Amino acid sequence: PQFLMALFFSFHFPLGQMTDLIYTEKELVQSLKEYIQAEESKLAAVKSWANKLDVLTLASTSDPEVYLAHPVNAYKLMKRLNTEWSELESLVLQDPSDGFISNMTVHRQYFPDEEDEKGAAKALMRLQDTYKLDSESFSKGKLPGVHHNAILTVDDCYDMGKTAYNEADYYHAVLWMQQALRQMDAGEEHVVSKADVLDYLSYSVYQMGDLPRAIELTRRLVAIDSSHQRAGGNLRYFEKLLSKQLKELNQEVQEPATEEPIQLGTYKRPKDYLPEREIYEGLCRGEGVKMTSARRSRLYCRYHDGNRNPRLLLQPMKEEDEWDSPHIVRYLNALSDSEIEKIKELAKPRLARATVRDPKTGILTTANYRVSKSAWLEGEEDPVIERVNQRIEDITGLTTQTAELLQIANYGVGGQYEPHFDFSRKDEPDAFKTLGTGNRVATFLNYMSDVEAGGATVFPDFGAAIYPKKGTAVFWYNLFRSGEGDYRTRHAACPVLVGCKWVSNKWIHERGQEFRRPCGLTEVD
Repeated sequence: PQFLMALFFSFHFPLGQMTDLIYTEKELVQSLKEYIQAEESKLAAVKSWANKLDVLTLASTSDPEVYLAHPVNAYKLMKRLNTEWSELESLVLQDPSDGFISNMTVHRQYFPDEEDEKGAAKALMRLQDTYKLDSESFSKGKLPGVHHNAILTVDDCYDMGKTAYNEADYYHAVLWMQQALRQMDAGEEHVVSKADVLDYLSYSVYQMGDLPRAIELTRRLVAIDSSHQRAGGNLRYFEKLLSKQLKELNQEVQEPATEEPIQLGTYKRPKDYLPEREIYEGLCRGEGVKMTSARRSRLYCRYHDGNRNPRLLLQPMKEEDEWDSPHIVRYLNALSDSEIEKIKELAKPRLARATVRDPKTGILTTANYRVSKSAWLEGEEDPVIERVNQRIEDITGLTTQTAELLQIANYGVGGQYEPHFDFSRKDEPDAFKTLGTGNRVATFLNYMSDVEAGGATVFPDFGAAIYPKKGTAVFWYNLFRSGEGDYRTRHAACPVLVGCKWVSNKWIHERGQEFRRPCGLTEVD
């Protein structure tokens, strides 16, 4: 209506203004053409998306578990559903499509959110650190035990770097921005600009204390975009700072060396809260395992009938020593495939972020050092759970009446539980107070899946690494007979590199074991 009103009154305008309207109309026609082009581009983009996602879903749905076993696929699924599908939604909303939007609305509640995408990115970085994998290996999908590759694009690497940068994790920001730049320089297609990559990379390198390289990268940024808001100021500041440092060292100002690609070992990873980080991660890689020939000669396998337990007489358990002191044993055929599937079926609807017990309050809470999903199952819920509990009691000779519920844990991409004790220490007397069953005297751990790479249970104190094997279980005591904690049993679940790890834990408590495992005064196994 406003446009028609303008035409109606145009004859009352002077010629000069009429001329202006001619050019206005030309602009409107141009605007109309741009609108048509935008609509065509939008349709082409949607078609391109549909074709790409058709190929992707065809591959992913052919065998979802194999597809998701690759951590890069798991990360990219999170990224697609949280970020890229939202971008597509915004694109379609420009000319709303009721069918698409209603579908999006229905399914949106089940999509991963920003925190999930960030968590998946951090998981890749955790794997990168633990297994000493460079960004290029990850980007090209070249992981141990993997026969199918999944690649990360320039924009994927940029997003990884940006996630780290936003967390002030400049170490990983450097590695991933450098990888984005490397792939960009190799001619790979990208949406993000090289200026943006250099901007994040140069500042992250500066934060890592490498002024010469920060100057070189910032010069590259200025050469690409001389009007960049921060680049010029940063360059002057970096050069001034470097000059000052060299003067203090009585050295002459030198031109920064030609930039060389940043590798995994270029910068040292900052120390964190975990004192045994290097030992723990080394064991996860199979380094530093203290299994000597002398120790191996002290390990045996045997048939175990639970001290002539009637349920084990005809079919005793196969027991293998995993470690001599502290004594850790593995039981073969502890769970059948059908039992495992039933347990997973019961647990899956309830899986939630795994919690740890706060040592001060005794309240269960989430923690960054434990990344898995867990559920708790009662014996009354299904005969299979009751049967598993009874089997644990028969094997160990300990009552499970005062034990915690069977905990089912699922470790996906990067899933881990850093070094921890299962028992409560003297400085946390209220950890299990609400249970009223005393401390955790022993741990019975069922492995319910094989893991292609990673996922070992490691003991940093004495250098043991125990690998998951579907259907087997491992058992150890957390307390000496004196009731004192065995601090050697501090252990960890290594990050899952490739595959999916399922376990079930049964933590057995002191109450009720008085005649089954009598107390002693000495600290012996």
